[in-house]
Amino acid sequence: MTGSRVLVLNSGSSSVKYQLIDMRGGERLAVGLVERIGEETSRLKHTPAGGDGREWSGAVPDHEAALKAVAAELAKDGLGLDSPELAAIGHRVVHGGLRFTEPTVIDEAVLAEIERLVPVAPLHNPANLTGIRTAQALRPDLPQVAVFDTAFHTTMPESAARYAIDVETADAHRIRRYGFHGTSHAYVSRETARLLGRAPEGVNVIVLHLGNGASASAVRGGRCVDTSMGLTPLEGLVMGTRSGDMDPAVIFHLMRVGGMSADEIDTLLNKRSGLIGLCGDNDMREIRRRVDAGDERARLAFDIYIHRLKKYIGAYYAVLGRVDAVAFTAGVGENSAPVREAAVAGLEGLGLAVDGELNAVRGDEARLVSPERARVAVAVVPTDEEMEIATQIYALVNESGNPNLT
Repeated sequence: MTGSRVLVLNSGSSSVKYQLIDMRGGERLAVGLVERIGEETSRLKHTPAGGDGREWSGAVPDHEAALKAVAAELAKDGLGLDSPELAAIGHRVVHGGLRFTEPTVIDEAVLAEIERLVPVAPLHNPANLTGIRTAQALRPDLPQVAVFDTAFHTTMPESAARYAIDVETADAHRIRRYGFHGTSHAYVSRETARLLGRAPEGVNVIVLHLGNGASASAVRGGRCVDTSMGLTPLEGLVMGTRSGDMDPAVIFHLMRVGGMSADEIDTLLNKRSGLIGLCGDNDMREIRRRVDAGDERARLAFDIYIHRLKKYIGAYYAVLGRVDAVAFTAGVGENSAPVREAAVAGLEGLGLAVDGELNAVRGDEARLVSPERARVAVAVVPTDEEMEIATQIYALVNESGNPNLT
């Protein structure tokens, strides 16, 4: 294989995030974002390695136009998609069901299965498909590889993955806990072990991926044994706009008494719940500002968020039996010291605590924020989903011994 570069694409409903990584040394050659695709004015931000970032606004009507704009920006830096150094294009795909447990070379059968999973990932899989098909059209000769958010969680035992409903009904409609943010949980659990100076196979970690979407996982010896998200990314922790765990009978009540349709309830639970439903804000920085100013509605939202988080820490402590570390990651987990402090407050009996001074320090490196000689380490580990995706893809392409994977 001649190429050593992997282009990682994360296609959302109205955005495309991208990174071009040289896998020989892990260098990011370029990073960027196209946002507001399909709106009147779209925006592209592009930053090459060692250079100044560029930004422009204009019309980007669809994902094809977005990827062509990305290709044009890369070409300006001598990193065009026609480069022989490009080994593969990798795609983050949110839902892979049970079939896809590892990086997968994309063909028509794979595309059909991703499309078949759209009903359980209606906000994500369609956008992922659009990004894949557009990239295929731009470079039909290049391996296109999918890395699935659900793959890391396929090691869960049936006792954790099964819902307690009629087995035949569940199997007929593939209803079970799949879990999401898998590339992040995989990367952070492994990096936490490295931070402790130990092999992942000997470390038990509770990973808390806290962003606008949020999920927890229990990782025993490098393998996921439980996770908070379920059939869809709606279950589990309180999130920016999603409710997380809730009595399912609330849905029936809203239908029968509130007169709401299934689509209206779907919108309510996915887009108008969580923090934004509780206090009107889904940015933790703004919520904390309001809390500090004495806003009781923001305080209640924060307390509900922390209460749910603390419950999952306790539950996964019980699942694992022994916990070596609790790792906070993603936007809120990495940057909100008050969230980390509140989440472990009162759990000293479980060996959990944070050092106030260490916890207050901001930085881009993985670090411990627990007191010295703490029984359970509390870590802040910046996630790197793009590097995790690129690493998995490059390993697959190298194993094939054939740049076209034929």
